[in-house]
Amino acid sequence: MELKNNERIDDLQFKDLKIIQNSQGFCFGIDAILLSDFAKNMKKSDLVVDLCTGTGVIAILLAGKTNAKKIIGVEIQKECADMAQRSVVLNNLEGRVEILNADLKLLKKEIPSATVDVVTVNPPYMKSGTGIVNDRDAVILSKHEVLCTLDDVVKEAARLLKFNGEFYMVHKSERIADVFCTMRKYKIEPKRVRFVYPQIDKPSNLVLIEGSRSGKEFLKHEKPLIVYDKNKKYTDEIYEIYNMKRDEK
Repeated sequence: MELKNNERIDDLQFKDLKIIQNSQGFCFGIDAILLSDFAKNMKKSDLVVDLCTGTGVIAILLAGKTNAKKIIGVEIQKECADMAQRSVVLNNLEGRVEILNADLKLLKKEIPSATVDVVTVNPPYMKSGTGIVNDRDAVILSKHEVLCTLDDVVKEAARLLKFNGEFYMVHKSERIADVFCTMRKYKIEPKRVRFVYPQIDKPSNLVLIEGSRSGKEFLKHEKPLIVYDKNKKYTDEIYEIYNMKRDEK
């Protein structure tokens, strides 16, 4: 696989899966890994759409972790979509994973309404005009609500999903109220939530959310997910999610 300037191939440490990333752009973090694990209970017949797929890490990991029939990754940034497509080829996943270089707000012609079983998304977390702004365009667009907002993402997920279809999102814990309000606005009922903590004595910084299209009201709170132990080493559960042994890191 021929790489472009500043690109590298990273090992995803699961079933020999790999991904192409650009060191000068936005590279995936633990949030993508956690979401792919949180959403892994899929059926063999499922059609999955991963919105804001970036370089395709969640789509590729889901192809390894699940038996889902087809996974479509949607990414508006041409450079990221190109890396994602080449990563699909690198992993010989062309039969199961498709990358669309498209604006998620304009997907009606590409993917019909109410045809998707599962939607996953790791969206931009920061409202436009807030937070620390990076001087690299790709990073700004990946982290800030410039090209799409939380409302755009949830609205499109609701359009795509079948009745009782499943929705999975990772977001900043501080925006949990925004997320829940927006989900209910578009009739995606929050069904399961898990807060992620960097350490047991630190505030939560991420939240994993599962919703159901037109589902009944019932919210299950799962036990907290702690990333680092008191020695600042990964906890046993994080090692398990990363498919690593303790002596590997």
